[in-house]
Amino acid sequence: MTAVGTTRATPTPVAPGELVRRERQSRRLTLAQFGELTGYSAAQVSRYERGLCPMTDVGVLRRFADALDIPPQDFGLAPALVEPPRHSATTAPYPRLPAPTVEIPGHEDGEDAVRRRKLLANLAITAATAVGAPITGTSRTSTAEARPGELLVAGLRDAMLGLDTNPPGLSPGHLPSELARAAAHFNSSHYGSLAIRLPRLIRAGHQAGTGHHAVLARCYLLATRALIKVDEPQLGWMAADRARQLALASGAPLEVAEAARQQAVLARQAGWHDQSLTLALTAADDPALRQAGNVGTAQRGLLIQCAAYTVAHQRDQEGMRQLTKEAAAIADELGGVTHLRDTAGGFSPATVQLHLISAEYKAGDPSAAIAAADALHPMTLPTVERRALYHVDKATAYAQWGRRNECIGALLEAERCAAEETHARPAVKAMLSGLLVSGRTTPELRGLAARVGVLTS
Repeated sequence: MTAVGTTRATPTPVAPGELVRRERQSRRLTLAQFGELTGYSAAQVSRYERGLCPMTDVGVLRRFADALDIPPQDFGLAPALVEPPRHSATTAPYPRLPAPTVEIPGHEDGEDAVRRRKLLANLAITAATAVGAPITGTSRTSTAEARPGELLVAGLRDAMLGLDTNPPGLSPGHLPSELARAAAHFNSSHYGSLAIRLPRLIRAGHQAGTGHHAVLARCYLLATRALIKVDEPQLGWMAADRARQLALASGAPLEVAEAARQQAVLARQAGWHDQSLTLALTAADDPALRQAGNVGTAQRGLLIQCAAYTVAHQRDQEGMRQLTKEAAAIADELGGVTHLRDTAGGFSPATVQLHLISAEYKAGDPSAAIAAADALHPMTLPTVERRALYHVDKATAYAQWGRRNECIGALLEAERCAAEETHARPAVKAMLSGLLVSGRTTPELRGLAARVGVLTS
């Protein structure tokens, strides 16, 4: 006999991290033991369980469900999930626009979805516009008038989309040495030279064939860094995704990790903070990095540092400082500078401190950012590009703090350090535009604004 009018109580939803913690403890597994089963560090497992790192990635959820024998439905997954292959064995000479690597499960509506659709729409617009666009240097701005950053973007766009049919004039054997020269131009902020050399490298790398995918992946990594710097996220996402595909195809774990870091930067800039954290911290716990010696450890430190900056964007100062301390401990353990060929000068205690400056003001504490800057001598940074960034970050903190004169002084220091680097940064243009309308102008300010291009006669 069935009772009438009775209802079954709806169980209170349990957060994925809490569910993992309960199941792990019921099996008497330590964090370290569970990390061994899933391929993550004990610290990363703890972050997932405590909700410090959101469990939104389908791959992470599937791995934890399998390890603990949890029904996939408890994580909101389909009972049977057939994952598509992560990469194909070959990469075509100018691949079509890549599908986005960042997934946003359960967020089909709302602000994240709007940003995602906008980015994907802009990707298509970029490609469509480029198909009908003139070859590099023949746009509305003449070659003589174009700034180095504009020439770099135009050259990379044409090379990536196969629009520039000029022979690159490089043999496959010369690709590594030419890439080293291009990286040197980037690190010294010589964007005019980079605008010529890097697009030619990408064209030559595609023509060289599958045997040169590893070096082509590194070309795309450098292109992504340059495009992020000049605030071109659509082309930057294409370059990062191609770098990751090529690195996977050629079995290059360091390049795969660096591509993930750059994708995390782009996801953060699009406002996808949870996805950015997942990309960075999941890549940091890739067992392949632990097998790569000091360079793998340094790459892991960079990824954790990237995650700290993303947490800063969420105004979580405590979480940012915790992750920064973790990155600093890795740097201290390595000692000195660990050189990484696909980053701006490598990884060291000084580069961690540099990131702390911007992380502090992003977390909402400009005075702490200035204190972090005062604790770092810019000459300890490994490249001119990083030293210029030091002064720009210091200027940004001063601007946020309302210290107008100090802000202008720091921007002038950045220009003295690396003029092309400073002139190319969108953040500098935005700061100068604000300074021009927010208070008394000086000849120094007007002169800098004119050289950057935000003030015309």
